[in-house]
Amino acid sequence: MLTGSCTCGGVAYEVDGTIEGIAHCHCETCRKTHGAAFSSIAAAPRDRFRWTRGEDLLRAYETSLGKLRRFCSRCGSQLVAERVGQPNLMLRLGCLDTPVTAERQWHIWRSDGASWYDPAEVHPEFPEGLSQR
Repeated sequence: MLTGSCTCGGVAYEVDGTIEGIAHCHCETCRKTHGAAFSSIAAAPRDRFRWTRGEDLLRAYETSLGKLRRFCSRCGSQLVAERVGQPNLMLRLGCLDTPVTAERQWHIWRSDGASWYDPAEVHPEFPEGLSQR
C-alpha cells in the first residue's frame, strides 16, 4: 500500500500497489510547475488508486493536450498527473508518504534540462541544511 498527501495535509490518497520504476523528468513543464530541476514520478494503476481525503480541494491544470496535473488548491502541491482514459496515473513522488525504493530509475527529457543541474555530476551531501561556518 502506498500513501501520499499534500503539504497542508488537506488532500490524501492511497494506492494498492508498489513502485516498479522511477522517472526523473527534466522537461520544461515539469521544471516550471514544480519549481525544481526535475520531477520524480512513478506510474500507478488508476483502478487501484483512490482519494482518501480532500477531493473537494483538488484542482486541475491541463499542461498539454489531454494531460491534467491535479494539485491542492490550498497549498499548491502537485499530487498526480493523468491522461484521461489511460490505465495509469503518474504519482508525483515528492508527495509520497510511504518510503519506497526502486532499482529501475532513469532521467528523461534531459534535452530540456536546467542549465544549472547535471545529474551526472557528484556534489557534497548533508543530512540536514548547510552548516553555518
